[in-house]
Amino acid sequence: MHLGGMVTYFIFFFSMTGIYAILSLGLNVQWGYTGETNIGVAGFFAIGAYATAILTTPANSDYLGGFNLPFIIAVVGAIIVCAVIALLVGLLTLNLRGDYLAISTIGIAEIIRLFLTNAENITGGVRGIPGIPRPLSNIVPGSSGLFFLILVLVFLAVIYLALHRLYRSPWVRIMRAIRANEDAVMAAGKNVLRYRIEAFVVGSVIMGLGGVLYATFTRFVSPEAFDPIYGTFLVWVMLITGGSGNNTGATTGAVIIWGLWSATDYLTSLLPPGWDTRSSAIRIFLIGVLLELILILRPQGIIPERPPKPVDPLEAPPAGRAPARASATTGSTSAAPGGDEPASDTPDSTR
Repeated sequence: MHLGGMVTYFIFFFSMTGIYAILSLGLNVQWGYTGETNIGVAGFFAIGAYATAILTTPANSDYLGGFNLPFIIAVVGAIIVCAVIALLVGLLTLNLRGDYLAISTIGIAEIIRLFLTNAENITGGVRGIPGIPRPLSNIVPGSSGLFFLILVLVFLAVIYLALHRLYRSPWVRIMRAIRANEDAVMAAGKNVLRYRIEAFVVGSVIMGLGGVLYATFTRFVSPEAFDPIYGTFLVWVMLITGGSGNNTGATTGAVIIWGLWSATDYLTSLLPPGWDTRSSAIRIFLIGVLLELILILRPQGIIPERPPKPVDPLEAPPAGRAPARASATTGSTSAAPGGDEPASDTPDSTR
């Protein structure tokens, strides 16, 4: 392979890795933070992709389109569509738990895929929607792939940093508490259903952004691209391998699994004649074996979740307030002179 071919391959590899890392981060919000078993990742992946295709392509009599809108408008439109559909799905299904929630999300994802297949006047059916414009393609002729890779990495970095910032927030702490003991959170007076819906919507919107980038990268979408094997199974393997509940683990798992998935493509090309028709099944089998090994040998993933440590008020007092001091005789706390708290709990005898 000459240098130009290697550069093209690596641009393709890291672009797809970044897109799958975004999908893995979205699933991490749902499963890693809140414990929601969403097996319908491919559905929201497809919604983001098709919303982008419809909004950005020129007019065509074979499918709904002709809006020819800029990329940023398509991003906003895909976010709105994914958020609305995720809200409706959440209201219908998030009262379910465990296996029942998993089954319902599988069914919804299949409904979406079958709608995309059969609604030919809207989605183009099995023919799909071609000619999706790629952003930044006119900056330097012949370098659209490189600039798009930079765009994917920017999206990934923004999402990663936003989720990393949220990880120490009260919102995520409540999510993690729901995952650990939902009844205790409910007993504390929190609206558990609301928080579960919020996590589901946020995760689904992130998955939709992955679909936006996928559609503009491939410049073509069709229902076959959102088969559960590629749109759901691989994403779950990435998150479990990297470490659920951990944003770094989610992105690391995407790099590792997409690398292994690409390697299995090369390995199956070495199979003897007559086995080439079974290469797809063999690739899935090899990834499945890897998943089983991870679950047996390292169920917490390569990078386990590290919950944030609680802040010690004695070590990190709020700005402008001195640390509290424990009284040796009464056990009460007092603040240093100039603090906001009274110096003692005992009444002043001179008053």
